[in-house]
Amino acid sequence: MFVQGPVPGFRLFLIVIVSAALVAADTRFDKLSEVRSTIATGLAPVYWLGNAPYQFSDWVAGLFVNKEDLQQENEDLKARLLILERRALKYAALASENNELRRLMNSSEVLDDRVIVGEVVGVSPDPFSHEIIINKGESDGLVAGQAVLDAHGLMGQVVQTSQITSRVLLVSDSSHAVPVEVVRNGLRAILLGTGDTNTLDLVHVPDTADIREGDLLVSSGLGGRFPRGYPVAEVSRIRKEPGEPFVSIQATPKARLNQSRLVLVVFPPEGVNVQQSNPEEEKSAGEAVPGQGGDS
Repeated sequence: MFVQGPVPGFRLFLIVIVSAALVAADTRFDKLSEVRSTIATGLAPVYWLGNAPYQFSDWVAGLFVNKEDLQQENEDLKARLLILERRALKYAALASENNELRRLMNSSEVLDDRVIVGEVVGVSPDPFSHEIIINKGESDGLVAGQAVLDAHGLMGQVVQTSQITSRVLLVSDSSHAVPVEVVRNGLRAILLGTGDTNTLDLVHVPDTADIREGDLLVSSGLGGRFPRGYPVAEVSRIRKEPGEPFVSIQATPKARLNQSRLVLVVFPPEGVNVQQSNPEEEKSAGEAVPGQGGDS
């Protein structure tokens, strides 16, 4: 006796209906995610077995590597190591620059002035002129007379600008003068450049003035050429000559004149025009107020 089975067309129709229902359930209700996860976990050994022949062939090939291949691989690794070491040195320099930038920005926050960060791109070849070139100019709003400092103190002032660069006269130049005051007691005087980046002269200080080695000198703001409060130098030596009305005082610049590569250019407050410093005028101002603000 012969029994006829299900019609083939009906089987196909049933499979289509079940598949559509599973797709809808997975799409609309996300019901099959756990099922897929379970199936994938169960198939992991199958994936591993499928990849086993390739892993075995690589292992066998590694047993028969010749000397020339090893030497070539060693040379390639040495070359890569050299490249990475060079990059590490570069990153160290960038880290140092980043730290310097942070110190610069901290300085700008303390001073509470509008500033722009510049980079030293040149140094005057004249041994009798202490000048540097920075990569900021008229296009950045710079004008002659603006104060320039690094993360440690006042470096000098802008004396000439072009469209994209500016020339800066350092405080150590023999033609530069800065009105300063002693932080400890407010004693005012004039700090002159000597042509030596490590030494400045504090002039017009009476022999009775209260000044000591280690005193910090900051810009006094007199004359409107430098904003008040910038660290300029530290008194390093005091020498009193018998019979002389003034003492000979030397100071060490706070700024790293020969080392700093990043600088801050300070913009004056709105409505204030900056002027280029004149040493002769500063000397006259110092003579007019030799001991003002200090204890006699």
